[in-house]
Amino acid sequence: MDSKIKVGLVQNRCTDRVEENFASAVRGIREAAARGANIVCLQELFRSLYFCQSEDHAQFDLAEPIPGPSTQALSELARELGIVIVASLFERRAPGVYHNTAVILDADGALLGRYRKMHIPDDPLFYEKFYFTPGDLGFQAWNTRFGCIGVCVCWDQWYPEAARLTALRGAQIIFYPTAIGWHPGEKAQSGARQHSSWETVQRGHAIANGCYVAAPNRVGLETPVGGDGIEFWGQSFLCDPAGEILDKAPADADAVLVTPIDLASVDTQRTHWPFLRDRRIDAYGEITRRLID
Repeated sequence: MDSKIKVGLVQNRCTDRVEENFASAVRGIREAAARGANIVCLQELFRSLYFCQSEDHAQFDLAEPIPGPSTQALSELARELGIVIVASLFERRAPGVYHNTAVILDADGALLGRYRKMHIPDDPLFYEKFYFTPGDLGFQAWNTRFGCIGVCVCWDQWYPEAARLTALRGAQIIFYPTAIGWHPGEKAQSGARQHSSWETVQRGHAIANGCYVAAPNRVGLETPVGGDGIEFWGQSFLCDPAGEILDKAPADADAVLVTPIDLASVDTQRTHWPFLRDRRIDAYGEITRRLID
């Protein structure tokens, strides 16, 4: 396997029409593949508007089984293009049990696995606990045709434990499908600080674990329940194992990033900055406690 590959990230505005959103994602995947991407990741819950801005039982109709229609269509696309696809879906697992789930499709179309979002937020206009059962598959990594990748989802990106456990599984790249933005009324006062925190913590994960980090985010103002809504800040990015940003999308427009990387640099970085070697695993037992008195 060639260590030099290209990573594609698709950043789209979404509408209230599922078919239109899916078609936009497919166009983005095809564009990324045409530009040489080997692995392409879509943003969080790309099929619809970000419905978690309200608690509405009607939104459960957006969910689908896995495998299901979306995984079938994306599997065929992955096989046709010979690429790996990471896609975030609203999973209907069983009556009353739904997950925010990312699927990993290998370059032959095989469904390698799924990751169920572990950390579920409950904040103003981010009422995800109403919809999603916390993940129960743990933190994982998959050996794809083009490298070993891990996937977490949005709110997971704030937790160093999630990134660490994914890296320990062997992930050379951690993907974070994302839906994050500003409450418009707070943007002037806090917007720059909020975005900087989001970007910085993920760059820190890359540094601490010596791996690439890639975060495709939504973009555009969404007001599905009226009011000010959420202005998703875009700025999807990919950084290297030293935390350097290699590519970034704009804050106000659709974009398809295709970025060349060299997976051999993961080994180089981890050898020269041997954080994994020097971990004191004998001293970390209390990490499983909520607080330490």
